Amino acid sequence: MTNSWTDIKNTDLVIVMGGNAAEAHPCGFKWVTEAKHHRGAKLIVVDPRFTRTASVSDYYAPIRPGTDIAFLMGLIRYMIENDRVQWEYVKAFTNASFLVKEEFGWSDGLFTGYDEEKRDYDKSSWDYQIGPDGYMLTDPTLQHPRCVWNLLKAHVDVYTPEMVERITGTPQDRFLKIAEMIGECSSPTKTMTSMYALGWTQHSKGAQNIRGMAMLQLILGNIGVPGGGMNALRGHSNIQGLTDLGLMSNLIPGYLNIPTEKEPDWATYMKSRAFKPLLPGQTSYWQNYPKFMVSFMKSMWGEAAQKDNDWAYHYLPKLDVPAYDMLRMFELMDQGRVNLYFCQGFNPLLALANRNKNTSALSKLKMLVVMDPLETETARFWENHGAYNDVDTASIQTEVIQLPTSCFAEDEGALVNSGRWLQWHWKASDMPGQAKYDTWIMAQIFLRVRELYRKEGGAFPDPILNLTWDYADEHEPSPDELAREMNGRALADVYDLADKTKLLTAAGRQVKSFAELRDDGTTASGCWIYSGSYNEDGNNMARRDNSDPSGMGVYSNWTWSWPLNRRTLYNRASADLQGQPWDPSRPIIAWNGERWEGNDIPDISPTAKPGEVMPFIMNQEGVSRLFSRGMMRDGPFPTHMEPFESPVQNVFNDRMRGNPVARVFASDVEKMGTSDEFPFVATSYRLTEHFHYWTKHNKVNATLQPEFFVEISEQLAAEKGIERGGRVRVWSKRGEVWAKALVTKRIKPMICDGKTVHVVGIPLHWGFVGAAKKGWGPNSLTPFVGDANIETPEFKAFLVNIEPAVGEAVS
Repeated sequence: MTNSWTDIKNTDLVIVMGGNAAEAHPCGFKWVTEAKHHRGAKLIVVDPRFTRTASVSDYYAPIRPGTDIAFLMGLIRYMIENDRVQWEYVKAFTNASFLVKEEFGWSDGLFTGYDEEKRDYDKSSWDYQIGPDGYMLTDPTLQHPRCVWNLLKAHVDVYTPEMVERITGTPQDRFLKIAEMIGECSSPTKTMTSMYALGWTQHSKGAQNIRGMAMLQLILGNIGVPGGGMNALRGHSNIQGLTDLGLMSNLIPGYLNIPTEKEPDWATYMKSRAFKPLLPGQTSYWQNYPKFMVSFMKSMWGEAAQKDNDWAYHYLPKLDVPAYDMLRMFELMDQGRVNLYFCQGFNPLLALANRNKNTSALSKLKMLVVMDPLETETARFWENHGAYNDVDTASIQTEVIQLPTSCFAEDEGALVNSGRWLQWHWKASDMPGQAKYDTWIMAQIFLRVRELYRKEGGAFPDPILNLTWDYADEHEPSPDELAREMNGRALADVYDLADKTKLLTAAGRQVKSFAELRDDGTTASGCWIYSGSYNEDGNNMARRDNSDPSGMGVYSNWTWSWPLNRRTLYNRASADLQGQPWDPSRPIIAWNGERWEGNDIPDISPTAKPGEVMPFIMNQEGVSRLFSRGMMRDGPFPTHMEPFESPVQNVFNDRMRGNPVARVFASDVEKMGTSDEFPFVATSYRLTEHFHYWTKHNKVNATLQPEFFVEISEQLAAEKGIERGGRVRVWSKRGEVWAKALVTKRIKPMICDGKTVHVVGIPLHWGFVGAAKKGWGPNSLTPFVGDANIETPEFKAFLVNIEPAVGEAVS
């Protein structure tokens, strides 16, 4: 989230698209009701189903799953055509005026540089025109035909209300009403907030869904302002922390990058991360990358990481592919190329696409280790549960070891919520039986592996033997120690860079913030964005002061928010070029003539003059991007791409199904269904009464929602002869499930490109272990394909067929 949950009360308009906050995030959704009460805010919901969120909305519109980009590009077209643009914001704080290379363009939905055989783009044309001084060429008047603004206008021109309806099935009158409501938020004194979740991310073009809304918000001037922003509703209490701490195959904590094979040495790695500003006088904060990276290396390897060995850069693995995401790992597993798989706090048999493929992949392992507080289907994948998990147990030779761990209420530490708040919590009860803390288990494995290397050597034991491991009890690092390590400390006295005599932090003390991190080996920090969370002031994550002097929901002394306890990212954009708030009634920060002051931590240097440094200091441009200059694998502008399995043809280019550069493997392309055989669109979702796959172990939750069902319209039920509450068979190219039919008015058929499209809703909370009745989930049916940029599987739009169940065998 660029803003915080509590800031949502400051908005004038909420649009929930790609999510169902009232049902999946009920505690957070209260801030929407606060906005309604506090400011008379309106709520728009765009969703294939009439959800619980829609039931309290002011305006609802249906949309075909997988067509959000067309809807969003249509909204941008409307804003431009009807002059619903916050012009001062757009000209000052976006790259609208930057000139793009002459050779960049697009045709039939594809951008320049596409290689159909490689399924990839050469992105060299997706860049700015650079002048002889090394800075970008711009046209502040926005008249030049190659400026970003005019290219954007040309790009969205095709997305007329008629085209939006043709693609999405959203009636024109509803689309135009929503566009009119959103357009009012182009005023500097009105803001809109976007709330989205997995309904946008779980597509083969999920990242472009989100970018489309971010572009709309920039055009309206709604990023960095109170009640504005792009607010991702995280599905787990600590999923934000997962990405923060680099639990992705291509990341290091703090969103630093694992090097690739093309970066064999430190100099090459750093050269590509120089991030030279592209405007005169602009700050590019990523120029501090060496400080963050060196401090991380010192945290990892201490004295073994020195300047003369490039801070032990050779210890780091070098990626031979962009990422080893879970789709790639299970593909390798299915090819028999993985021997041992550690599965910690994850249930991929139900959470990863194409359950049959997952079962096949797990069956080819030599060993599977599962660390979890609960029984999972993954740990029991080898058991035959009749129709619910019909496997030949005797043929599966995978050795499975289960290591029971603590549950969240049985340990101490910090959770990072959607709003980037690190909230410390304390254990409420002891662990049962033989359960152990995850940290204890991982410590035992490390210590044993290290001892083997000490005794037996190896091809390259140095990264293991030299790993810093200076905890009071080496067998069980404490949460307090780990939190301090994340924050970082001074290894030698740290002095002010401008005044070499001014001591900032003495050796051995916790650094105050990441501003004190250095690239000379004098500081160590496990995660630079967490610097300040546990400094010499103490454990700031444990603060519980709920005072809010501003009345704006800042709560600056409640826990701690990264970075630097800032609650609204890009908040410099909340003020105009003179440094005064766009809306004086909702000030976050303001320029007092000498420095920035206000209700939040400024997103730039406190003394940076208003006209000198632009708000988006993490970008080389210093401004936000309506054009992404090669950062996205599938295009600098979002463009409509049909799902890999679609009921209609792509209106632009039907040569390829789905995102042309999505994560997909050849063996899975053959398992894609067509609308002739599978005429109905399916989508997955969650229910309030359950939390993913955990609560089916709880009898109360299992009683509230005991049985797997699918949701269909009255029209589809009549067409297929399905009775309300009757049993149905649902199948795709990859599998089949049986369920009870919930026949409802909440889903209605849509007309897309002249064709009637029915939607089948499939909730995901059932499996074959737990207190709830045995059941299936949508991943028994979903395709094994992922987003082009972040590899998230496409769970929200795929094709199925459905019929009344006759004599199915369910044991």
